[in-house]
Amino acid sequence: MPPSHILVVDDDPTVAEVVARYLLHAGYTVERAADGRAALEQVAERCPDLVVLDLMLPEVDGLEVCRRLRADPAARGVPVVMLTAKGDEQDRITGLELGADDYVTKPFSPRELVLRIQSVLRRSAAAPGGAPNEPETAPELLRAGDLTLDPGARRAHRAGRELALTLREFDLLAFLLRHPGTAFGREELMHKVWGWDFGDMSTVTVHVRRLREKVEDDPAAPRLITTVWGVGYRFDPSGEAAA
Repeated sequence: MPPSHILVVDDDPTVAEVVARYLLHAGYTVERAADGRAALEQVAERCPDLVVLDLMLPEVDGLEVCRRLRADPAARGVPVVMLTAKGDEQDRITGLELGADDYVTKPFSPRELVLRIQSVLRRSAAAPGGAPNEPETAPELLRAGDLTLDPGARRAHRAGRELALTLREFDLLAFLLRHPGTAFGREELMHKVWGWDFGDMSTVTVHVRRLREKVEDDPAAPRLITTVWGVGYRFDPSGEAAA
């Protein structure tokens, strides 16, 4: 199997060089782009397996690059790991809401970034088709009301309509479907769903909000993914939880 191909988008040549060097050492192939317009052109020419995307970019900023990737049928499934400044919490949340899969805050450890990229790529590798030597037996479908998830194909439907879920959203929804009626804290979800032992709790909040927008009749008054005050969140498959 060829190594994963990663596009590093950052206008700071020192940061881009360090990130590229660590990724090459980890066994990936790497391309670089110094601005958002060049990044979009390179994705159109050769769709990467993952994009490392700085938010502060000339020409086209990182948020707009992420927005365009998610709107492009050929690139919407490409995982995106954002690089954000320490104080840019709102930009970070906006990026997650646009469909970014993860983020790392500057200044960051290149080793931590590589670990985050490896985690995202492992999730991505579970996409339709799977590894060639995997058994043919498909995982059991997960169902709740009009929701159906196929973990093997990594596809989700609601009332027969396919849901456009990011890797993180799919994993979160699958976990909740497997544990109906159980309340989980945000830190617990970060660890059990994505294997993170550290990170910003707002990541979970954003993904829950995005999931509600896709599976709830009224996201402002959720009945499936409910908030348990003082604890976290619970999936109620009947949709009859008390408001």
